[in-house]
Amino acid sequence: MTTEDISFTDFIASSIHDMKNSLNVQVNGLETIADACRARFDDDTLAALGPIIHQAHRMNANLIQLLSLYKLGKSIYPVDIAEQSVADVIAETLLHNRSVMEFKGITMDVDCDEGCYWYFDRDLVTGILLNALNNAYSYTTDKIRIAARIEGGFLELRVEDNGRGYPDTMLQSDGMAANKGVNFSSGSTGLGFYFSSRVAQMHKNGARQGSLTIENGGAYGGGCFVVRLP
Repeated sequence: MTTEDISFTDFIASSIHDMKNSLNVQVNGLETIADACRARFDDDTLAALGPIIHQAHRMNANLIQLLSLYKLGKSIYPVDIAEQSVADVIAETLLHNRSVMEFKGITMDVDCDEGCYWYFDRDLVTGILLNALNNAYSYTTDKIRIAARIEGGFLELRVEDNGRGYPDTMLQSDGMAANKGVNFSSGSTGLGFYFSSRVAQMHKNGARQGSLTIENGGAYGGGCFVVRLP
């Protein structure tokens, strides 16, 4: 195979995969150091590690989103729409983020019936929730709430925080401004919104289609990341 046989996107995807594996090794190493600090009550070092581990988790999530979008674009992603326990998916997502949330003293609340089941791709929807939690982590004061309910033939997933909420420019475009633009001051590329919106729209049931919206308010008066799946 010559270099001309390898497309640029395939090359980028392969590089992203390598970066993701290396980053996972670093994240595991940082978590081990954090556990050691916790064991010897080294609160100062633990507090300094918190933001670093959060950024590593965020970068890892971004790389997974890029790889998933690449595979979806190539129609090689094994989409698996199956019945899932919504409470279990939320619990697993929170477990993944628990240490990061503890570093910042964030209280996590869940409002989901144990008997709530719905059909969706577990990995992709977990990716949506991880993205929403990463956003909420950055903007919350100290509280995040995940709520799930079935209403009008849709599963509604909400991730709410008690921060300042989304700016008017994002609300007016329903998050599309974040999809299309790059904010050099905040470092936002809109990747998370694009990934979440794309995954939500992939979920269809007859004429109904999934969607992503953002709003302010909710139980804590801050930003609300809302996904509806048919």
